[in-house]
Amino acid sequence: MKRIVLIPLLIAAMPVFAQEKKDKEPASVEIFNSQKAINANTTELVAPGKMEFKITHNFGDFAGKFGGVKNFFGLDQATDVRFAFEFGLSKHIDVTVARARGTDAGRQQRQFEFGLKWKMMDQKENDPSHPIAVSLFTNFVIASNTASTTPNLDNSYQDFGDRTSETVQLIIARKFGKVSFQLNPTIVNRGYAVSYDQETFFAMGGALRLPLSNRFNLIVDYFHPFSRQSVKDSFAVRPTPVHFYDPLGVGLEILTGRHVFHLNFTNATEILENRFIPRTTTSWGKGQFRWGFTVSRQFNIAKPKK
Repeated sequence: MKRIVLIPLLIAAMPVFAQEKKDKEPASVEIFNSQKAINANTTELVAPGKMEFKITHNFGDFAGKFGGVKNFFGLDQATDVRFAFEFGLSKHIDVTVARARGTDAGRQQRQFEFGLKWKMMDQKENDPSHPIAVSLFTNFVIASNTASTTPNLDNSYQDFGDRTSETVQLIIARKFGKVSFQLNPTIVNRGYAVSYDQETFFAMGGALRLPLSNRFNLIVDYFHPFSRQSVKDSFAVRPTPVHFYDPLGVGLEILTGRHVFHLNFTNATEILENRFIPRTTTSWGKGQFRWGFTVSRQFNIAKPKK
């Protein structure tokens, strides 16, 4: 069995910062309004003692060969769906348990995700010693679909390690006036990759929140995976050529009282970082972008300690 990197367990074992002084502590800045921009994680957490249930849904192509009126601009199709439970364990730590369907075009499907987000630093109001917010996100994903008997496919699993993948993402964010910006340097590791692909690579992501009014914000996020050129060339000369594109999301954020609603468009078909960062094969330029949304409901599960 191949070596499995259990990053979430290692991170969870790390000590949490010592308790901060409560007297006259500067207020923390809310940089983004939710735990995700579109595809990118933000530094924000679920409040301590609360559980948030989320349903994320990506539809089919808006335009292009598989979109348009005949498929009602993608609304007749579903590319990926994710159900998630996010728990606020403390002021600094969230954990997530989720299930993602995976896209029909992808060979790694029915994925279980176990995630952890650790907020290491808050941006503080009028405090030069805390100019940014920093969080660390990591997940561990297991694909549970049937292994293929055909060799050299994404689901040609030989053992449990082949089904696993991990993401480690550092999130560095700052609010400049009313404008929010962040960077998401990311490492994705897969337990198994086809012979002409790479198992581990680095990607740089980022997100921007630009206010349009008191209730409307423009949200943009983007990732660029640094895949080797030899890998890109190998996919391009397959009998069925495959070309990869950088995931780009553009959305309208609507603030309605206690709820945040996102109307998103993205060329990423899959939802999990382990899949959409290395495996986005659809292009904005060809009309291969899609509607996406997240519906969430928060519950109190424990009374936070004072």
